Amino acid sequence: MAQIYSGANRSLLTIHAMIYGRVQGVSYRYWTQAEARKRSLLGWVRNRSDGSVEAVFSGSNEDVAAMLKACWSGPMLASVRDIETSDYTDPVPEFFDILPTP
Repeated sequence: MAQIYSGANRSLLTIHAMIYGRVQGVSYRYWTQAEARKRSLLGWVRNRSDGSVEAVFSGSNEDVAAMLKACWSGPMLASVRDIETSDYTDPVPEFFDILPTP
């Protein structure tokens, strides 16, 4: 179960997502950053050396759920075969950024 934080006006959900399929070389990270910023989400996205994309999304329950749903479609050339989510309790940046591949 993902971490849920309660604020004065809304609950914040922070999740870690691993996205598998044809998600590198198709502008998936840039698309993810743009979509996350549209939803006022905090977090980050990066390519992994195994060909997957890794992301952390933090925001309202509704916005995080909408982002995860959108991730199944991704940009036009992407083909997502699986998304795994898990708890994320590390600090989250106060913006949404693209990180380098680890």
